[in-house]
Amino acid sequence: MIAPLLPAFVAGVVGGGALALGLIEGVAESTAALVKLASGALSDRMRRRKPLVVVGYGLAGAARPLIGLALVWPVVLVLRFADRVGKGLRGPPRDAIIADAVAEDARGRAFGFHQAMDHAGAVIGPLIAAALLAAGLELRGVFLSAAIPAAAVMLVLVLAVREPPRAAPPPRPDPGEAAAPLGRDFRRLIAAAVLFTLGNSTDLFLLLRLRDAGIGDELLAVLWSAHHVVKMTAAYAGGAASDRMSRRTLLTAAWLFYAAIYVAFALVSSPAALAAIFLAYGLTFGVAEPVQKAWTTDLVPPRRRGAAFGWLHGAVGLAALPASLLFGLVWRGFGHAPAFGLGAALAGLAVLALCRVGRGE
Repeated sequence: MIAPLLPAFVAGVVGGGALALGLIEGVAESTAALVKLASGALSDRMRRRKPLVVVGYGLAGAARPLIGLALVWPVVLVLRFADRVGKGLRGPPRDAIIADAVAEDARGRAFGFHQAMDHAGAVIGPLIAAALLAAGLELRGVFLSAAIPAAAVMLVLVLAVREPPRAAPPPRPDPGEAAAPLGRDFRRLIAAAVLFTLGNSTDLFLLLRLRDAGIGDELLAVLWSAHHVVKMTAAYAGGAASDRMSRRTLLTAAWLFYAAIYVAFALVSSPAALAAIFLAYGLTFGVAEPVQKAWTTDLVPPRRRGAAFGWLHGAVGLAALPASLLFGLVWRGFGHAPAFGLGAALAGLAVLALCRVGRGE
């Protein structure tokens, strides 16, 4: 509900700008990254991963609606920090649960289904936000009303989600095993993902670009919803396709398409054309996210899946802070076109790095 409205709230209500937005999102995602590094490894040592998932969703659900009470942008920064701590706690154990629950030949489809359902929620939320705005509710009221789905998700998690049984971890894990390398190909995948992330600032800059082009807040909410319809469709299709063909080929195609989209955002000025490009942008991460997670599962031993997802999420998240700050600085100093051009160039370099990653056994 609140994601497409955050740029307008920061810029128009609490007195921030492009640089403040970059700082907020960069710090938020880097916080999540650091927590993910710990939560993934911790979940490998626990008999059940679900408690970390419940606590993570609970913390995020409590922090997000409170953004509506902020009077200055540093308060938004603090609340986004708390929100992302929750994200960090839940991400790796949740992905490890998914990997534990499915057969080897269905990993891509499983992660694609998860991403599709995640995006389905992101389709409905902005439509609700648009309806509330059209009914006369102010931005603060929309943020506060996000407490309702936050409470609902806790009921679903506690009462309906069941974790598949798994072998109990040893009471005193072997330190050598816990510190064992996750493999050369996995490290190469992480390196390529970090390089790509350095050129992938927060999507809120895309919304800011659309807003600067003359698209209003209500239409932004609708576009954000439609964007997630594209992601939802692409996630399931892309994840399922990766079970039948090379995951490297699919991820390479997604990243090259991302570079093309950023070049278009740098050059195009028509609001209608920008809106269409923004919708097409959903294909990139709709395909990339489930494929990258399924590939990670291929490359690491089952007992270390939590740690592997922690490293994947953590490394990518840590790169988000310099990525968003760099994008914000370049935008403020030279304009939006050089900022988007830099992102496209880094995505091209990441594709070259991806060519050195194996397919896994």
